[in-house]
This record gives sequence, structure tokens and C-alpha cells, in this order.
Amino acid sequence: MAKKAVTEGFPFGDGVLVFKVAGKMFALVAIEEIPLRVNLKCDPEKAIELREQYASVIPGYHMNKQLWNTVIMEGEVPDNEFFKWIDDSYNLIVASLTKKKRVEFGMDA
Repeated sequence: MAKKAVTEGFPFGDGVLVFKVAGKMFALVAIEEIPLRVNLKCDPEKAIELREQYASVIPGYHMNKQLWNTVIMEGEVPDNEFFKWIDDSYNLIVASLTKKKRVEFGMDA
């Protein structure tokens, strides 16, 4: 929530908390799942690499499997790695915004 232009909400119902930047999703949290599951956008090559490296990283549930990963929060992934993936997901969305949108949301001069 500390990042620029981030909002949160429940557009898919009470069970999925969605984080958006400038109106575009970058993280979805299945808050009723045990263990917790988080969908994050990812570079396609990196997505495959992470799935091969961690058993708790799988193709994005109900998402484009090339661009999204679901991370099952079982403790396998180190916190610092997971936080980096959140940053990467956010940055991928910001990079996809038009210059006008980035300026509008104070992300670009």
C-alpha cells in the first residue's frame, strides 16, 4: 500500500483481496485459503524459472499462466524473495502504463 497509486478492494467477492496500481491488478490474495495464496504478475521466463525452483510456486490460478504465478505461502519462499516478487509485479504494471498515466499518478516526470 506504500507504493504510488495503489488501491485495494474486493472486486471478485470477499475471498480475494486485489491490489491495483493505477487501476490495473498486480497482486491478488486468496485470504480465505489455508495456506494463504498470492497471485503475482511475472516476466514469462522468470515465471517458469520460479516454478522450477520452488514447489510452492505454481502457474497463476484463474490467470494467464504465462504471466502470473500463484505463490502458496507455506514458508518455502524466503520473505525477502517474496517481497522482491511483489515489487517486480508492481513494476511490470507500471511499465505497461502509458506515459500520460504515469504522469497522472506521479510516477514519471
